[in-house]
Amino acid sequence: MIPIVTPEEMAATDAAAPEPVEELIERAGAALARSALDMLGGGYGRRVTVLVGKGNNGADGRAAAVRMRRRGVRVAVADADDAPNSLPAAHLAIDAAYGTGLRRPYCPPSPVPLLDHPNRTAPILAADIPSGVNGLTGEIVGEPWIADRTVTFGALKPGLILHPGAQHCGQVTVASIGLDVSSARTHLVAADDVGDWLPVRPAEAHKWQTACWVIAGSPGMTGAAHLAAIAALRGGSGYVRLSTPGLEAAGLLAGPAAPTEAVGFPLSADDWAAAVDAADLSRFKAMLVGPGLGRQPHTLQAVRDLAAKSPLPLVVDGDGLCAFGPDTPEVLSLRTAPTVLTPHDGEYRILAGTAPDPDRFAAARSLSAATGALVLLKGPTTVIAHPEGEAVAVASGDARLATAGTGDVLAGLICGLLSAGTDPLKAAAAAAWLHGRAAAARPPAAMAASDLLLALPEVWEGAVRQAAVR
Repeated sequence: MIPIVTPEEMAATDAAAPEPVEELIERAGAALARSALDMLGGGYGRRVTVLVGKGNNGADGRAAAVRMRRRGVRVAVADADDAPNSLPAAHLAIDAAYGTGLRRPYCPPSPVPLLDHPNRTAPILAADIPSGVNGLTGEIVGEPWIADRTVTFGALKPGLILHPGAQHCGQVTVASIGLDVSSARTHLVAADDVGDWLPVRPAEAHKWQTACWVIAGSPGMTGAAHLAAIAALRGGSGYVRLSTPGLEAAGLLAGPAAPTEAVGFPLSADDWAAAVDAADLSRFKAMLVGPGLGRQPHTLQAVRDLAAKSPLPLVVDGDGLCAFGPDTPEVLSLRTAPTVLTPHDGEYRILAGTAPDPDRFAAARSLSAATGALVLLKGPTTVIAHPEGEAVAVASGDARLATAGTGDVLAGLICGLLSAGTDPLKAAAAAAWLHGRAAAARPPAAMAASDLLLALPEVWEGAVRQAAVR
């Protein structure tokens, strides 16, 4: 996984480095110059405009300018504090104004005109992070340039992957400048990580070794249950028991058009948690509760009862999250098996009593520590936090996931991976990564949640191949 450190943590790492700051600046400048020359396709005859500030970010830009001049690049350096609104035309502009050190709104000069093409603007390379993007939260403070590429030093910063800042960074590369970031407790998940985590069925496998129970849906609202059940099968479950409380009264087990492979099990509309508790749970490895259940008082109470008594790893999603509210810590304190909560921002507010902090890593960690549960905080970048403080980010998804039912697929995937024995943090992270990549594999328009299910096998195999050739 790729380390992520906050600006404060990076400042401490810089201060602890055995090399003098001047040496670190030279290394950063060299990395910045290499990226600039790559974007330019060479050096001789090219022109670059560099916007620099007074701090280390500006020093990195000046060091890069020296190296580019040695390669035949004509470089104009402008001071960010008193730069004119119109900067010299160039083939490339470098933003080395303020980086993560900015604490005030920043409005840079107009984008640099592209040399010989006055109606176009030059590509932009940012040093560490575009100036005006908050390095901790990704919030925009001012009007930052939108970079085509960002070279960050030592490790990723949260603002590079959290939105809206991530939309200003372009392609992000991490340049090693010799800093020790091995103590980072936050990481970005990559394809080869997921490939290593995905379960492999042994030769002697049978279906009950990876069985799970999905309790989801309600009469007339069975779509969420069906999506979650199929996703659990795609995620590694060999047997999925599917229950939609209240369908028994209609003479059905799992609802019309239920997945062929799911095995229906009737539950009454009221007090169904007692029936689940009385069942032989020793044959199951994980359980999912919540998608599409509805929010009737008796349903929410049944979710609470189930969470308190179930000895299985439990994923709580959708309507199930609404059962807890501010007393979530008390309800979950009775659990002995891992719990995964999957809130979006509105559900987070129900669980925590307040909206997520702009520092989404801190928000997920806070709720995880308070509840003792693994928290998967959904968003353009998904953040997963462990009660002991470790956190990971998944940035594989995009706006295609903003459609009904995709959260049900994600919850089912997590449950499937848990049933196959995957560590809870890795199960949640792998599911989120597969979920995002499955969306990216579909056309950008008119995607439906069920399309994800069709793309999952290929995405899964792709991750395994990536890990194998690493």
